[in-house]
Amino acid sequence: MPTPATLNPTAPISGCASGRCGSSSQQLDELDASVTQRVQDHPCYSEEAHKYFARMHVAVAPACNIQCNYCNRKYDCSNESRPGVVSEVLTAAQAVKKTLAVAAAIPQMSVLGIAGPGDALANPERTFETFAGLSERAPDLKLCLSTNGLMLPQYVDKIADYHVDHVTITINCIDPDIGAQIYPWIFWNHRRVTGREASEILISQQQKGLEMLVARGILVKVNSVMIPGINDQHLKEVSRVVRAKGAFLHNVMPLISDPVHGTHFGLTGQRGPTQQELKALQDECAGDMNMMRHCQQCRADAVGMLGEDRGAEFTLEKVEAMQIDEHAAMGRRIALRAAINAELAEKRAARHATNAQVIALHRAAPAPGRAVRMAVASSTGAVIDTHFGHARFFHIIEVTADGVQALGTRAAAQYCGGEADCGEAENTLARTLASLADCEVMLCSRIGIEPWGKLEAAGIRPDGSHAMEAVAPAAQAVWQAMLESGQLADAPAHQRRA
Repeated sequence: MPTPATLNPTAPISGCASGRCGSSSQQLDELDASVTQRVQDHPCYSEEAHKYFARMHVAVAPACNIQCNYCNRKYDCSNESRPGVVSEVLTAAQAVKKTLAVAAAIPQMSVLGIAGPGDALANPERTFETFAGLSERAPDLKLCLSTNGLMLPQYVDKIADYHVDHVTITINCIDPDIGAQIYPWIFWNHRRVTGREASEILISQQQKGLEMLVARGILVKVNSVMIPGINDQHLKEVSRVVRAKGAFLHNVMPLISDPVHGTHFGLTGQRGPTQQELKALQDECAGDMNMMRHCQQCRADAVGMLGEDRGAEFTLEKVEAMQIDEHAAMGRRIALRAAINAELAEKRAARHATNAQVIALHRAAPAPGRAVRMAVASSTGAVIDTHFGHARFFHIIEVTADGVQALGTRAAAQYCGGEADCGEAENTLARTLASLADCEVMLCSRIGIEPWGKLEAAGIRPDGSHAMEAVAPAAQAVWQAMLESGQLADAPAHQRRA
């Protein structure tokens, strides 16, 4: 069993510099219970978890099927800390053995990921053989992978079969003209494709794969590299699109453009963003998406807490000499994980109680702001559980500082009746918009890009960020955000147009 020192979850063990991290608790506080449970011990998906839990990347995927102008893969490098770099490429059997050794020595380890040095799904046999071995011998570890998305639709079923619960897709653009400046070529259907055509194929595959993963309940994080002058302004639209399609988290990372790394962008003088530019873009994207702000842009063979790399302690030679009791090690990990999560749950409960007290004091004062009428896509009126395009009716509520009042329901023909006609029912959408003309917010579990834009143009703010949450607290949170941003100082849009 873990020693008392090991089981001290109140003292986070992290290699990150605090200045690079955002709030470690706010994100989890705002999630529903089911998602919180899935990310609470994943250091790459939770800013809170990265202070307590470790991760490991195994370098079993050397080949890549696209070329990025910001990437130069290295397979025997120990002195660079960036994606695409490893000290040694492993076979699946070596990766399983090394993972078991690391997980025995570092009981905080909760996640095993495959992130290169090439692309996990350009090396499917090695990737899934590794997952098969670990599913059998270390079933307590979360399995995740990162991919450029080119082959993602082909392997979504297999990803689900191995219970991979977290997938990261690198999506740098949704405009092929921008993509042509980032990707010189892709390898597709046994041939090299270049230019705009290459980007069109890649973007299509990425979006299709994202939708398929979300449909299977797999959490998706989207990584984007911020490249000033190329995609920096465009990434706001990327964030909006991937959020609408169900991505859980967006990680906007700075371009690493040091010429010493030998990348095309580095050698041609393409600069990376300043910290101020990066933060400004992350803040702008945060209006549509949960943002990851604690990324360390790890090596493809990183070991340990985020911000540290203990890979040198676990070379193949050293691992071969280790004696590992796999069952006992798994017991230690499970016990430590339970203790940490229990401690963090108590802290979250205390924060919620404090927030409730603040709200109570706030409500005792004269009520600020004005009433906001909202439409809710919900099957029962209690939980936001319905896609905008699938709703047969909308619950209409009015929200003030004092609470939420139900006003009734309004019928709505389904905008999206299936794959064949999804997005084509313009008349249906127009009628729905007319029936909701007095509403300022649309709360739904999901919504497509086209109706999102039409709602915004009609003065109705679409909001899918509270999917599967209870209606009343979600609506109150949206109202509070509108108040704090000054949106309630003016009359509703439909009154200003009258």
